Amino acid sequence: MSSAIVVHPDFEAHWPLAADHAHACWRNQGPIEFVRLEPEDRRPVAEVLPYPNAVTRLLALAVPLTKACLTAMPTLKEAAVTDTPQNLDWLESSGVRRIKHLSEGFWGQSVAECALALTLCGLRRIPQLHHAALTDLSVWEYAPEGGIGRPGKRAHQYCDDSRFTGGTLEGKRVRVVGAGNIGSRYASFAKTLGADVAAWDPFATEPCFHRAGSRREFHLERLVQDAEIFAPMLPLTDSTEGIVTAAHIDALPQGCLVVLVTRANICDMNAVRRRVLADELALAADVFDVEPLPLDDPLLGRHNVVHTPHIAGRTRQANEQWVEMLLRQFMPV
Repeated sequence: MSSAIVVHPDFEAHWPLAADHAHACWRNQGPIEFVRLEPEDRRPVAEVLPYPNAVTRLLALAVPLTKACLTAMPTLKEAAVTDTPQNLDWLESSGVRRIKHLSEGFWGQSVAECALALTLCGLRRIPQLHHAALTDLSVWEYAPEGGIGRPGKRAHQYCDDSRFTGGTLEGKRVRVVGAGNIGSRYASFAKTLGADVAAWDPFATEPCFHRAGSRREFHLERLVQDAEIFAPMLPLTDSTEGIVTAAHIDALPQGCLVVLVTRANICDMNAVRRRVLADELALAADVFDVEPLPLDDPLLGRHNVVHTPHIAGRTRQANEQWVEMLLRQFMPV
């Protein structure tokens, strides 16, 4: 038995660590051919492998597998071919078992953890204070103006912006749109830290809400009414684009923290922008309606916005999870 991994830079532009991790996983399972192509190389699998006639299992990452390849690969039994527009319905009728990637949350943990981090940064204004402390010693001065305490103003080691949801996640009313791979994880994190969590998801089954540890809300209109933290966490599809309407955004309470980590355009972003720029909402976001955000975008650098440049999902762990979920479907050696 021989294994083969062939990878094109088009794939590694999105998953830069996956091919090497696959190689490491298979290295001790018998002979293996590992080929990394140059950007201009568009040859099919059989033309780039040194010994295609010995391969029994194949991982082709953005490299085409053609019918002609099978003539040169008579021992091939299993193949996973990713990131290709070609129709491979013929593969199994040729006696080769096709491995398809499952649509499970290989990056769900990474995105959900980033959402939690952004939430905590939004609650405590960590990025703003970090940046201010680099250039301004006044952030270390806790005494109120005139030495007289004023409710809701700065005091000894208190520097939250009382216009917006702040402080601990414990006790906060967290309202999540989505109970899938990301939303359910985020909800469970918030629940573990003591938040009151409710979730709405018209696409999810009942077990999803049990995983989330959240109360199931059946009406989005009701979900937004009392949110202190509002986290829309659905994928962007034809059925979810704009599912959180301007009316929903306008119904969020004054000072609510909105957390965006999946796709921004599941929300009416004009309404989000309007309320954030009016200091009616705070925002903690990894995704935006325009990417990259122009350097003069009014959302950047605001006192009520924390932001990262769409980096939540593709951690090393997500790369490795992507591979491991695929390789587990191959027959054991």
